[in-house]
Amino acid sequence: MTKVAIIGSGPCGLSILRAFQQAEEKGQKIPEIVCYEKQEDWGGLWNYSWRTGSDQYGDPVPNSMYRYLWSNGPKECLEFADYSFDEHFNQPIPSFPPREVLYDYILGRAKKANIKKYIQFNTTVTEAKFNGNQFEVAVLNKKDNTISSSNYDYLIVASGHFSVPYIPEYTGMKSFPGRILHGHDFRDAEEFRNKDVIVLGSSYSVVEMILHVLMNVVYLMAIIVAVQMSVVYQMEIIVRVQIVQGHQMVQHM
Repeated sequence: MTKVAIIGSGPCGLSILRAFQQAEEKGQKIPEIVCYEKQEDWGGLWNYSWRTGSDQYGDPVPNSMYRYLWSNGPKECLEFADYSFDEHFNQPIPSFPPREVLYDYILGRAKKANIKKYIQFNTTVTEAKFNGNQFEVAVLNKKDNTISSSNYDYLIVASGHFSVPYIPEYTGMKSFPGRILHGHDFRDAEEFRNKDVIVLGSSYSVVEMILHVLMNVVYLMAIIVAVQMSVVYQMEIIVRVQIVQGHQMVQHM
C-alpha cells in the first residue's frame, strides 16, 4: 500500500487530511497516512500556549499566538469552502472574530472529519531524505525520547514558515538597560503596564500589538517602517492607533 507522511497539523496539514477523508467518503482507496506534529495539540500557529522560548521538552516554541489576538482579516476570506462559519456556529458571527473563535472553527472541521486518528503528537521530524525510491523519515518521540524511522512513498511538508523569529541587530542593543522582546514571544500586554515602550515593525502584527500595549503603557513610540506598505495601509495604522490612544502620546514615523 502507498504510504504518505505529513509534517504538521496546522490548517494546511489538517486540510490535506480532510481531502483524503473526503476522497475515502466518495469510495476512493486512500493511502496509509501518518501526520507528525511536534506540539502536544493540533492547530499549528493557532494553538495558543502561554509558553515562550522552550516547551516542556526543551524544543523552541513554534507559535506566536498571543492571548487577546483578534483576526486582522475578515472571516469571509478565511472560510473553508467545504465548512462554513454558519454551519459550525449555527448562527451568524462578526467578520473579525477573536482567536478562540477561529481556533474552534478550524478544529470543528477537523473533528467533523474524524482525522485526529492520523496524527502523532509530541513527535518531531528530525531528518527526511530521499533514497531514490522512497523518503526515509526519522522522528523523535518527545515523551519517550526515542527515535524511530519509517519509509514513505510521498512526503508532504505542511509545517509553515512563521515559527522562527527574525531579530535584527541594531547599534546600542547590547547596552540597552530594558527588555528587548520579539513579537514572537508576546503573549499579553500586562507586563508593560506603567512602562515606556517603543515598538518597531512594518506589518499587521505590530499594529495589533500596539493596540494591546496602548492600554497599559505610560508612553509609546510606534515606529512603523513603511517598507512594502501601501499608502492606504499606512493611513489605516494612523486611524486605528488614534482610536484608542486617548491620553497616550504616539509618534508615527
